[in-house]
Formats: sequence, structure tokens, C-alpha cells
Amino acid sequence: MSALSIEIFDKITPEFALPIESGLNRCNDDTVGFNENKPLAVVVRDEHGVVLGGMIGRTYLGLLFIDLVYLPPEVRGRGLGSQILKRVENEGRSRGCKTAVLYTITFQAPVFYEKNGWQRFGEIPCLPEGASRVFLKKDL
Repeated sequence: MSALSIEIFDKITPEFALPIESGLNRCNDDTVGFNENKPLAVVVRDEHGVVLGGMIGRTYLGLLFIDLVYLPPEVRGRGLGSQILKRVENEGRSRGCKTAVLYTITFQAPVFYEKNGWQRFGEIPCLPEGASRVFLKKDL
């Protein structure tokens, strides 16, 4: 084998992401024997059809992963977050998921998730000082 090099970049491009993602997916598929990794998005649109926010995640190997969540301040406090979360959880159930997982930051929304039946199972300090990544799960 020829000489190898290791480099660090501050941007993730398809040149990097595609071989890593496809290689890992092939390895997982070979080990598990199937691939049912499926994206999931629930979005909120305004009266003009413009996407304001929502949740993005995926289902994979019986787990629902919630990756990104955002609602702009002007639509918060109307129960939209709970409605979106219920829809994501229901879609996870319909896809055969038994558990949902996510992480948030203490200055974001851990209390919101706990009010919706999620349980903390881990916490790791991070920046800014005094903040933590909070890992939550929910049985579906």
C-alpha cells in the first residue's frame, strides 16, 4: 500500500462525507444484514408556505433519533413544539421504533422534553462554562 496521509479540515465536503458515510453504512449493513435507515422531517410553514422550523431526525435499527430542532421565537409558546414532537414520536412508532433518543444543551430545551415524558440518561459539561450536553430518551 502506498503512503497514507492524515489531514484536518474545518469544512465537511461531499468528497469527505460520502466515502465515510457509505463505508460505515456498508459495514453496518454487512453486520446487521439490512438497512432501514430512513430520514424524518416534520416542518412548520407559514401562510405563504415558507418553512419556519421543525424537527429533523431519522429512524435506524429500531431507534428514533432527533437531530435538529428549531422554532423561531415568534411562534414559540403556542404548543407547536409539543405537537411536532408528538408527530415525530408517532412516526417513529409507525416505523417500528421502540425508543427515541436525542441530546440538547442545558440552555436549550431539556425541560421541554422532560415535560413531554423524556428521561435524562446522561450529562456532559461543555462550553459555555456551566452548560452541559443533556442526553434524553423516551420509550415509544
